[in-house]
Amino acid sequence: MDCQAGMDDGGMQWYEQIGRQEQFEQLNDEERERTRLTMATFEIHRATKRRAKLRLGMSGPAGSGKTYSALQIASGLGGRIGMIDTEHGSGDLYADLLPEGYDVLSLSSPYTPARYIEAIHALEDIGVSTIIIDSLTHAWSGEGGSLDRQGKIADKSGNSWQAWRQVTPEHNALVEALLQSRCHIIATMRAKTEYVQEKDERTGKQVVRKIGLAPIMRDGIEYEFTTFFELDVQHMAYAGKDRTRLFDAEIFRPDVETGRKLLSWLNSGVDSAQPANVMSPDQKTAMMDAINRAANLDDLYRAFSVAYRVANSLPDANALAELTALKDQRKALLEVHDEAYGMAA
Repeated sequence: MDCQAGMDDGGMQWYEQIGRQEQFEQLNDEERERTRLTMATFEIHRATKRRAKLRLGMSGPAGSGKTYSALQIASGLGGRIGMIDTEHGSGDLYADLLPEGYDVLSLSSPYTPARYIEAIHALEDIGVSTIIIDSLTHAWSGEGGSLDRQGKIADKSGNSWQAWRQVTPEHNALVEALLQSRCHIIATMRAKTEYVQEKDERTGKQVVRKIGLAPIMRDGIEYEFTTFFELDVQHMAYAGKDRTRLFDAEIFRPDVETGRKLLSWLNSGVDSAQPANVMSPDQKTAMMDAINRAANLDDLYRAFSVAYRVANSLPDANALAELTALKDQRKALLEVHDEAYGMAA
């Protein structure tokens, strides 16, 4: 069994499979009716191609040219470029590559999702058009990343499941920040590396070749992006996932023209309204109700994970602070109740 996959299950199943159903079943009749009315306010509209911002993921083994390719594509998108560099200064090595230049934000450990979110907002605030995250892998497997935090919390508490309840909302908040950013996002990821032996057709001899496998990131991260390129050590790309349909069945070397093609597709639609950067009153009320209704710590972490993800994605710092304080108050009450119950038993 894949150890990492086994650890990962604990962070996903409780919310995706049973979380919402359990919360709904615990409502009394009045609350259930109010929830039905809230859930009934769906918007149904005719499918329309809208202008969008790029969400591009790229993975590859060391030496596959992830940073170089990301800068070339970003140049084709146009506008000011900002790079979040977690690779110890590698972002400055290509300073002479682009005539227009680019800005670098060096991010050192701890590589917590929260620090990545702060870095994204910092580049947004200075007015960049495209943000390159080089690399996103550190938020998962680096010092202070999700795996590191989960392990430390589990070691302290002795409960791996509880550790994932705390770490999963943080990871989800980073994903939301990527998806909700007003900038184009290009995120590179390291790939698991494997060596294969094969026959060289020209010489007839056996040669060893390095190949990249799945990205070193939480399983399923590819599905969060509009397009996902897999690079090999020859710097050639294959679109493992591509909603644009621009690169179907192609093997190519990413360059400035790749960025121009993507920009043309992104702009071929009607204007989209910019998302608000504050939580709506109805959203906040619903999340506060869910926190206050929590009958145990499982319910509380389940409710707060949703609030944490939404507030961070906007980002609405005031709402996050308010909801966090409410969560802490409810947590203290539940812990006192559990302690009293334990003593009585």
